[in-house]
Amino acid sequence: MSDDTLDLNPVELATELTIAWLANPNTRTNADDVPAFLNKMYETVSVLVGGNASAAEPEAAAPEYTPAVTARKSLASQDHIISMIDGKKYKTLRRHLATNGMTPQEYRERYGLKADYPMVAPTYSEARRTMAKSIGLGRKPGQSATPKAEVPAAKPAPRKRKTEEATAE
Repeated sequence: MSDDTLDLNPVELATELTIAWLANPNTRTNADDVPAFLNKMYETVSVLVGGNASAAEPEAAAPEYTPAVTARKSLASQDHIISMIDGKKYKTLRRHLATNGMTPQEYRERYGLKADYPMVAPTYSEARRTMAKSIGLGRKPGQSATPKAEVPAAKPAPRKRKTEEATAE
């Protein structure tokens, strides 16, 4: 392979990679293993170069995932949702799914769930909603915490008489 041109001949690339692998002093192999390695290297390089895709093994079918619990059982409690991945209880599934390298959409597709399958337990969701309302989230600037219709009309404070003011001093 020359330095000036990019030659993508899979046979030459596989041979060079095999020679480099054998030249490594840490590689200990039998002479019988070299042809199998060279053959596998050729198949891999062919697929990467795009020259001979038929030499590669066909892709395995998508694995079937069996849920740890049924969808109905996972939503049976108001306090938690049971994960179909490991069968454990969670208030919210988002972080659990992220640690497993999944998005909520992928989780729903994997287990055949509806698009409105919840990711947060109802009780936890309501507690967060109540807390957010109490600190004023979701209001526009300048709005009061309660709507004006619910605020009772304030009575003016009674005025003190002159005699009461004199005795108070």
